[in-house]
Amino acid sequence: MSVNEVRVFRPFKLIALLCVFLALCLDVVALVSPSWVTAEGYALSLWESCWEREAEWGCVSTLQSDWQIATLVLLLAGASVTLVAFLVAVISLCRGTHRKHYRTIAVFLFTAVVLQACALVLYPIKFIDGKMLQTYHEFNWGYGLGWGATIFMLGGGILLCLRTDMYEDGMY
Repeated sequence: MSVNEVRVFRPFKLIALLCVFLALCLDVVALVSPSWVTAEGYALSLWESCWEREAEWGCVSTLQSDWQIATLVLLLAGASVTLVAFLVAVISLCRGTHRKHYRTIAVFLFTAVVLQACALVLYPIKFIDGKMLQTYHEFNWGYGLGWGATIFMLGGGILLCLRTDMYEDGMY
């Protein structure tokens, strides 16, 4: 590099890898979260439904309802695809062949976004359709983390689709 040359470092791909890692972490926390829907004396997660009776909590499995199983399967499939995308990104980055795999990883991430978005739209529609609680209820932080993971997946996929190789080759 000569004195008059300026090299710009654009770490879009590294930021994309960080987004995918954050999406994966948020997805895991959302999947194990105990509170997707809460109300006075009631809590619903992806795995069980709990209610309070006479100062004692009782819980039953939610894996008896078809829409809850479908939501769980879609979320697990999205998390699995995100995990595969993350592993491919890390392996290709370590091997130095990461430029070849950007589009493939982005396709994996966009697939995961579609799976997660379907699950996260299905969940409140079917919950409100099937379980009209007599009290005020709200979708809680577990549900919000699912949306956060989906947004980070989308951001990572978009960053991987950017064509920075046209402008500089310093990042690779």
